[in-house]
Amino acid sequence: MASARRRSFVALVAAAGLTLGGGLAACSSGEKSSDNLDKPECAAFKDYTGIAGKTVSVYTSIRDAEADLLQQSWKQWADCTGVKIDYEGNGDFEAQLQVRVQGGNAPDIAFIPQPGLLEKLAKAGNLKPAGDKTQTMAKQNYSADWLKYATVDGKLYGAPLGSNVKSFVWYSPKMFKDKGWTIPTSWDELISLSDKIAATGIKPWCAGIESGSATGWPATDWIEDVLLRDQGPDVYDQWVSHSIPFNDPKIASAVDKVGSILKNDKYVNGGLGGVKSIATTSFQAGGTPITQGKCALHRQASFYANQWPQGTKVGEDGDVFAFYFPAVDPSKKPVLGAGEFTAVFDDRPEVQAFQTYLASADHANSRAKLGNWVSANKGLDIANVANPIDKKSVEILKDSSTVFRFDGSDLMPAAVGAGSFWKGMTDWINGKSTKDTLDYIENSWPK
Repeated sequence: MASARRRSFVALVAAAGLTLGGGLAACSSGEKSSDNLDKPECAAFKDYTGIAGKTVSVYTSIRDAEADLLQQSWKQWADCTGVKIDYEGNGDFEAQLQVRVQGGNAPDIAFIPQPGLLEKLAKAGNLKPAGDKTQTMAKQNYSADWLKYATVDGKLYGAPLGSNVKSFVWYSPKMFKDKGWTIPTSWDELISLSDKIAATGIKPWCAGIESGSATGWPATDWIEDVLLRDQGPDVYDQWVSHSIPFNDPKIASAVDKVGSILKNDKYVNGGLGGVKSIATTSFQAGGTPITQGKCALHRQASFYANQWPQGTKVGEDGDVFAFYFPAVDPSKKPVLGAGEFTAVFDDRPEVQAFQTYLASADHANSRAKLGNWVSANKGLDIANVANPIDKKSVEILKDSSTVFRFDGSDLMPAAVGAGSFWKGMTDWINGKSTKDTLDYIENSWPK
């Protein structure tokens, strides 16, 4: 999510023609607005009646090419129902959403990646509980594990939208083949491979955690992924809920394990500089040295498939691909992931209708067909998922043996998860000790 930060995409390819236009413009400018629900192509939306001519405002962190694809995904629904969707993406979404809410300028619906922020807004009375139809649709298409992240005091406030799997390590299949390297299946094998690569004169790892006001979030993902592997899901849950302190020795163990890679001059930062260059390298650019043969490994989520230079082929026989970030115990399969949740600030019929549609299998499949999309929606047909990393991610999410945990920083109070944790890990990369870093974050936890 730290899945929210990951959605500050730089558009590396043009996404021409994927904007809302044409028929939608008539909905906002004509004196009379009507739906098209009587047309054969609109049969799937026949229940969304009585909302033609209305406008729903959407606010999110998703921008650029990804935003264009999202708007394309609901264009048919909008055309059929006669509803205009007013979309706005903002790179400082987390902070600006709260400013807008406090200023009385909340959007109708927001795509919130942090359950901690959603909970804060719900407890403050800013959000409207999901309507009956949205609840029914959400329960039909998502597991209880996913719905709990948008449930506050027993009330469901939203449904999942997109998802991502973070437990991946990106690499070059050609480089691995040429060098005779094999994909590791355990943490020990991963370290052995790193040593082998370093011995060839290539820095095995490259990384970047700069992300504007959200700088530091990729490092928090590292901590979460390794904590799941080093200490297991129970300790992870205790840490996220603050049942154990942030500076507990178990957390320090995981942080030091991450440090054995990210703060190791022999390992980083291939093609980019030394350890401290990680803090000033954008997360979008963090893995690109792989395509230049200057780096071999980059731990980053499934959504990083969108960040490679234009023309880069993603696939087992392509320029880049990714393998599962191996566990300490190969018999276990912990997976870190995240996603967005739809949350509404107004319960007008058209807003509720759009929230219901976004929870449907119709929308999940519509978006998947456009590419670069992962969802935990049970109605998603994997045949509609073309990108091989996305397909692998959907398979992981649907695998009953997967031990899934949501991005920890997104579950924590915003002051920590989207504040001191990000800053603390940035300072850590820049040389601050593990003890001082964890003490700082622990002391920032709301009393």
